[in-house]
Amino acid sequence: MTEVPWRDLSPLALAYLGDAVWELVVRRHVIARGNRRPDDLHKAATSYVRADTQARLANALWAELTEPEQSMLRRGRNAKAGHVRKSTDVVSYRYSTGFESLIGYLYASGQEGRLAALCTRALALVDEWEVQS
Repeated sequence: MTEVPWRDLSPLALAYLGDAVWELVVRRHVIARGNRRPDDLHKAATSYVRADTQARLANALWAELTEPEQSMLRRGRNAKAGHVRKSTDVVSYRYSTGFESLIGYLYASGQEGRLAALCTRALALVDEWEVQS
């Protein structure tokens, strides 16, 4: 695999990468919970990857992040994407971009252990929220 020059990437490029990494983590998690039809798998994954869920994760995980991780989340949150999805508000979209930037940064900088720990914690939080709903 080619090494990603993460220091040269913008927060939005890291968010683009982080979106793909988080999607893969979520898909593995959903599939591990039982073999289901693809439509059911997609519906289950949606609750993890929605912008409002990612924004909530950014806030919930904040205190557990290191200073460099908080900095990356802040940079992603403050990046101007130029558009906002119709399905969410601007604040949630910004925080979700920050979350994705953080995931992309951890992946691209080779911090696999930290990435796995943070993703495991994030998945557990979403599962807990789903049970409480």
